[in-house]
Amino acid sequence: MQPLEAGEPLTIGAYRLLGRLGAGGMGRVYLGRSAGGRTVAVKVVHPHFALDEQFRARFRLEVDAARRIGAQWTAPVLDADPDAPVPWVATGYVAGPPLSGAVAEHGPLPEQSVRTLGAGLAEALAAVHGQGLIHRDVKPSNVLLALDGPRLIDFGIARAIDATASLTSTGVSVGSPGYMAPEQIRGLDISGAADMFSLGAVLAYAATGLAPFLGDSSAVLLYKVVHEEPELGEIEGELREVIAACLAKDPALRPTPSELARQLAPDGAAARVAAGWLPGTLVRELSRAAVALLDLEPQDAPVQSGPVPFSNAFLDGQADGTPGGNGARSVGRAGGVLGAFGPPIEPALPPRTRQPGGAVGGASSGLPGPRAAEPRFSLTVGADSGPARPDRNRGRRLSCTVALAVAGALAAVTVGSAFLFDLLPGGGGGGGGAGEHDGAAKPPPTTSATRPSTPTDEGGAHQVTALPKSFVGTWKGPLTEKTTGQPHGDLTAVFTEGKKGTDVVRMNTTVSTLGVTVSCNSIARLSSGTAKELTLRERTDPDRPNTAGLCTSTTTDVVFTLAGDGTLRFRSEERGAGLPYGTLSRSGR
Repeated sequence: MQPLEAGEPLTIGAYRLLGRLGAGGMGRVYLGRSAGGRTVAVKVVHPHFALDEQFRARFRLEVDAARRIGAQWTAPVLDADPDAPVPWVATGYVAGPPLSGAVAEHGPLPEQSVRTLGAGLAEALAAVHGQGLIHRDVKPSNVLLALDGPRLIDFGIARAIDATASLTSTGVSVGSPGYMAPEQIRGLDISGAADMFSLGAVLAYAATGLAPFLGDSSAVLLYKVVHEEPELGEIEGELREVIAACLAKDPALRPTPSELARQLAPDGAAARVAAGWLPGTLVRELSRAAVALLDLEPQDAPVQSGPVPFSNAFLDGQADGTPGGNGARSVGRAGGVLGAFGPPIEPALPPRTRQPGGAVGGASSGLPGPRAAEPRFSLTVGADSGPARPDRNRGRRLSCTVALAVAGALAAVTVGSAFLFDLLPGGGGGGGGAGEHDGAAKPPPTTSATRPSTPTDEGGAHQVTALPKSFVGTWKGPLTEKTTGQPHGDLTAVFTEGKKGTDVVRMNTTVSTLGVTVSCNSIARLSSGTAKELTLRERTDPDRPNTAGLCTSTTTDVVFTLAGDGTLRFRSEERGAGLPYGTLSRSGR
C-alpha cells in the first residue's frame, strides 16, 4: 500500500482513507475504514470518464448489478455514489493475494486447494447467474485467496444480460485472452456457460501454474481457444475430467455452476474451507497480513512530494483537492481495470519480512496524473514516495519492470525480461510497501528454468566473444506471459555491435490504451552465447526516462534466439514475471 500524497482525499463519503492500494486507466483504489472500524476498498473513477454520460450510466448499472449479488464467495458492495461529481464505490476489503500472484510466487496449488477453490467460485457464479448476470471476466487476477475462502471479484464488467447491448459498443468483447470462451471470442451471444469455460481455465492455471491455452500473440492465443484442445499438464483423475468438461467448446456440454460445485465439494465449499484449504506457506503469509492490517491508522494531511497526483486534475473548471463542504478535500480518484468497479484489483498484503532467496513482489510508486507539460491524462508519476532503504541497491544492478491494467485485464508486463509487476503493493504476491521494489528478488529459481551465468557449449557450438552481426539492428514484437497466457506489451530491442561484457542492446516495452501510455527502458549486457543464441543481463537504462513509479527494478537474464525463418525469439526465465516470451521481427537496419 502506498501513502496518500498531497492533493489526494483524506475521506471519501463516510470512509477515512488509510492509503492507496493501486491505480489503473480508470482511476484509483484506496484502502479505507468506516466509522465502525470496517476496512473497505474505495474505487473512484478519473474525472475524464465521470464527464461521459454513457460511462456514468454504465457505472450506475454495474453498481446496481453488484449490489444484487451478495454471495458468500464475493466481496460485497457496501456503499456507492454513482451520482457524485466523481462517482465512487466502496466494497468489502479482502485481505488476500490474487490467485495469479500466489501461483507466481508459490507455485501451483495442491489438488485439495484447487477443489475447494473451484467449489467456492462455482457457488459464487451460481449466485451471479441466478440474478440474470454474467461475470464475463473470470481470470486468476479476479480471484482472491483469503483464509476464510476464495473470493470472485470485479463485477464491474458483469452487467444485466438484457442491458448489455445498449451500453456496449458493437463488436466489442469484454474479457481476457486465454480465459474467454470460444463463443465470446467469436462475438456470439453468450450465457453463463461462458463463465464456466473461464472458470475451467482458472482451475487449470491453479493446478499447473500455466494457462491451458498459450500463444505468442493475442491472435494465436484466441485461435487456440476456439480451435484447439487445452493443455492440462499433469492434472489427473476426477479433477482433470471436471476441468476438461468446463473447457468444452460447445457451451451446452459444460456443467452448470451448481453441478460443478456438487462434483468438487458435495458437502459445500464452506465445509472444505472450515477444515483448512490453503497450503501452510500461504496461511502464514495471510496471518501476518491480517495482524498488520489491524495496526494501520489514517494519515495526517500529506506533504507535497514530486509531481502533483492526478487527483488534482480539474473537473468542470474546479480543481479536485479543494475543501469540500465538510472541510475535507473533495473526493479523489481511484479505480481498477478498464470497466471494473467491483472489489479491489489485486489487493495487496501489508509489508512482510523478506527471506533470503525468497520472492517478494515489487511495489510501484503511487500513480499521480499528468505532468504540467502533458495536456492529456497519462500514467506518469514521479519518484518513489517512500523513504530510501539502506539496502535498496546493495550489490544489485537494476532492470526495468512495468505493470498496469490494460483493456480490462490487470496484466503483469515486462520490459525486456525484467518483470513488470502489479500496480499494487506486493506485485500481487503479497509483499512490499512503498519503495520496496528495488530489492524485490525473483522467486527461488528452479533447476529447469534457470540458466547458469556462463552457459556451456551446446552441441559444440562456439561461444562468441562479441555480438554476432546477424543480431545487429532493430527488432519488434508482442510479448505474452507463459504462465497466464496474457499479452505482455510490445517489445522493441535495438542491438549494436559490442564485445562480451558490454552493453549491446537497448530495450523498450510500451503499453498504450485509451490514451494511457506506459513506457519502460532498459539495457542489457552480453553475458554469453553462440552465433544463434545469446544470454544477456538486463538493468535500467540510466539515459532514457521511464514512466516513473510504474517501472520497478530487478535484475534478470534475457535470452534471444535467431530462428530459421528470420525472426528473433525472446524469452525470460523469471517465473515471477510470468515467463514472458515472444517472437520479434526485424524493423529496418
